[in-house]
Amino acid sequence: MKETNILILSAGRRVELVNCFKAARDRLNIKGKVIAVDISTTAPALYFADKYFIVPRISSNDYISSLISVCNDNDISLIVPTIDTELEKLAEYKSEIEKATKARVLVSNFEAVSVCCDKFKTAKFFEDNGFGYPKVVEKKDMETDNYNFPLFIKPLNGSSSINAFKVNNKKELDFFVDYISNPIVQECITGKEYTVDCFSDFNGDIITVVPRLRIATRSGEVLKGKIEKNVQIIADVKRLVEAFGFIGQITVQCFLCDDESIKYIEINPRFGGGAPMSIMAGADSCENLYRLLKGEKLEYNENYEDNLLISRFDNSIKVQQ
Repeated sequence: MKETNILILSAGRRVELVNCFKAARDRLNIKGKVIAVDISTTAPALYFADKYFIVPRISSNDYISSLISVCNDNDISLIVPTIDTELEKLAEYKSEIEKATKARVLVSNFEAVSVCCDKFKTAKFFEDNGFGYPKVVEKKDMETDNYNFPLFIKPLNGSSSINAFKVNNKKELDFFVDYISNPIVQECITGKEYTVDCFSDFNGDIITVVPRLRIATRSGEVLKGKIEKNVQIIADVKRLVEAFGFIGQITVQCFLCDDESIKYIEINPRFGGGAPMSIMAGADSCENLYRLLKGEKLEYNENYEDNLLISRFDNSIKVQQ
């Protein structure tokens, strides 16, 4: 019986995700391993995988060839990215990797990925396709004071809320524009903040859309959240995912504003750190991937728990003696 082996990239702290794949595999009685790679032996998720390997940095010229070697040596069926910085490179080399191995690369097309990795392009996509988003404050607006405080500033290609700040006055704006490399400045919006975990099959057909109210976060990653089957958000996010033509797991950040409008902040076309919360609720993307790899046809469903409050926590393991 052929094994179905999953390769999780940049494993880092993604212990939950590794365990979700292992649990789905065991529940479906599938033969195979969950294998993880990282650049450091101190990445905790490595020690929860069935096997692990150390690979070069994503910026290395040897990165792609190293992945291909790991895939061929371990008969990998699916490559799963977990961080933003690897998405464009994987999308660029997707065809080459898939031709050189037996593995599918769980990444959307390069055009969609490149839009998501550049927040100016993302905002332009929202505007061109009729989706709400925070107004971008451009340099010409700053020169003519054509904006109102508060504003929000962050790096154009940033993630994990690193160097993302609320700006309350001109003095702060002048400082942060100089402090942050290649920033984007937008209006600061208020309302209920949601992360929406979406999953589409390899043809781009949507299988699940799960809104999660963000109750508490740390460094951009959710600590406490509540699953909410908000029909307005589900319908609009489905329209957004279809407009991009995504495949696999997609993480959408948005606000449901006080006037009931939806404004999108960003899209990460990968497993987000809080994806295991939606998996716990019953929208099991890991199980869905195993089923797709077996050749099953999945249908859109909302067979997950509603109003489920979930709290996450840290744990420690010994990785060196």
